[in-house]
Amino acid sequence: MSKTLADLEAVLNQILAEHRRLLTQLDAQQTAMKKFDLKAMASVAQFQEGSRIRLLSLDAQRRNLAAQLARDLRIPGEVTLAGLAKLHPARSQALLQLRREMRETIDAIRLRTNVSSRLANAVLGHLNTALRIFAGAIHKAGLYTKQGTPRIASRIGVMETIG
Repeated sequence: MSKTLADLEAVLNQILAEHRRLLTQLDAQQTAMKKFDLKAMASVAQFQEGSRIRLLSLDAQRRNLAAQLARDLRIPGEVTLAGLAKLHPARSQALLQLRREMRETIDAIRLRTNVSSRLANAVLGHLNTALRIFAGAIHKAGLYTKQGTPRIASRIGVMETIG
C-alpha cells in the first residue's frame, strides 16, 4: 500500500469523525431549539462553524491526495473511492466501508439540517408577519387621546393628542 493511499484513508477517517461531530452538534441544536435556549443555540452555532471550517480544510487535503493518486496511477479524470477500491483490492473493503459510513452520516446530517431550516423558516415567517402588521399600524397611525382611544376628528386639540 502506498503512503498516499494511507494518508488518504487517514484524512477520510478524520472527515468521517468530523461529520459525526457535526451530527451530534445538530442534535444539540435541535434540542436547544425545542427548549428555545438562545445561549445553547449560539454556542452550538459556534461549534458548527468550527466543524465546517475543519471539514473544508480536510476536504482540500482529500482532493490533493486524490489528485496525487490519480497522477501516480495515471488515471484520467476524477478518482472515486470505488475506483480506488478496484485498483487496490487489499484496501477495497476498508475504502468501501468508509464510503458507506460517510454517506449514511451525511444523509443523517441532511435530514437534521432540513428539520432545523424548516423550523427557522417558520419562525422567520411569523416574525415577518408581525413586523408587517406593526409597520402597517405605524404607517396608518392616527391620533390618540390621553385615554388611549384613537380618534380622527378635526376638533382634537394639540394638548390632548399623544403620538
